[in-house]
Amino acid sequence: MKLKFGMVGGGGGFIGDVHRHAAQMDDLAILVAGCFSRDMDKSRAFAEKWNVTDLSRIYPDYQTMAAAEAARTDGIDFVTIATPNDTHYPIAKCFLEHGIHIMCDKPLALDTAQGRELAQLAKEKDLLFGVTYTYTGYAMIRQAREMIDAGEIGRITCIQGEYPQEWLAVSLVSGSSEQATWRQDPARSGASGCCADIGTHVECLIAQMTGLHPKRVIARFDSIPSDIPLETNAQIMVEFDGGVPGMIWTSQIATGHETELNVRIFGEKGSIEWSHLRPWALRVTRVNQPPQTYTNNRDYLYPAAKALCRLPSGHIEGFYEAFGNLYRGFCTNLIAKKTGGDPGTFRYPTVEDGVRGIAFVEACLQSNANHNVWVNVDAR
Repeated sequence: MKLKFGMVGGGGGFIGDVHRHAAQMDDLAILVAGCFSRDMDKSRAFAEKWNVTDLSRIYPDYQTMAAAEAARTDGIDFVTIATPNDTHYPIAKCFLEHGIHIMCDKPLALDTAQGRELAQLAKEKDLLFGVTYTYTGYAMIRQAREMIDAGEIGRITCIQGEYPQEWLAVSLVSGSSEQATWRQDPARSGASGCCADIGTHVECLIAQMTGLHPKRVIARFDSIPSDIPLETNAQIMVEFDGGVPGMIWTSQIATGHETELNVRIFGEKGSIEWSHLRPWALRVTRVNQPPQTYTNNRDYLYPAAKALCRLPSGHIEGFYEAFGNLYRGFCTNLIAKKTGGDPGTFRYPTVEDGVRGIAFVEACLQSNANHNVWVNVDAR
């Protein structure tokens, strides 16, 4: 079975093309409809570029698209939402109300009230709702989770995560970044900048690797330079489930660092480390043993991790493949839902993960506003 999907947004930035390639990477879905831009001429141009042949399915707005596709006997099975943050909630709500499954960019919404409403609506409508936390799609992230679940590093004792970027510092000098404009606009991006944008990636990645979620946080936000409206640097002390201590640092002004996401998980028997600089590799060290490097598509991997690899060992799999794995998990589960089949070991970040991300950000905002005190994360 091949699913049919549509896309809202995606015509103005790189992420739309990433979604399109990822959704179709494993021949599980085909793009048949969309509202790629608010400008119909641009939307039609992208339809031609992306091989959407039926121009009657290129719509002027998402409301028209949701109603029209829901009314068709051959309507889309799911919609991809690839628009700025402030539009995710109304678009997702509209498509849920029309009975259409959803794959949405993160963040899920701008606050937990909106997020919980979407989660409840998806549950009531019995619809799948995925959120594209990109980095969770790497095969070695699943390998880490399988190893941790199997007790290979023992009880987790400490977690460290960091995501330094330099793009905002560079854009302030060059004046060339379009994303800097809306990502630093609270009306479009929300009340948090750096923490919401990339801190939630770290939070979700840790959860996917360990199964643990933040229970409370102490956060310090800094806006550097000081005239920036939202924080560009965030340092967060975290207490995870079971009292496990941790630290998360994220920054958009870390000169010399492009996209350097790193997570280190320490346990009583050893440690597991993953870096986005080498996403095909996992560094595993057992107590009093030399470090080992696990790599993609080797026979020693757990089957659930090996199933996420597409190329022979030794060949690099990167960002597009990770994004493809999110869609592979989502589409496999949706096909299984429609056919009564078995999705196997394939997973994807869900609407509930999206709610947890927003709750994490809100707790950090509250902690920072109250002079860096402990604040509980309300992810119910």
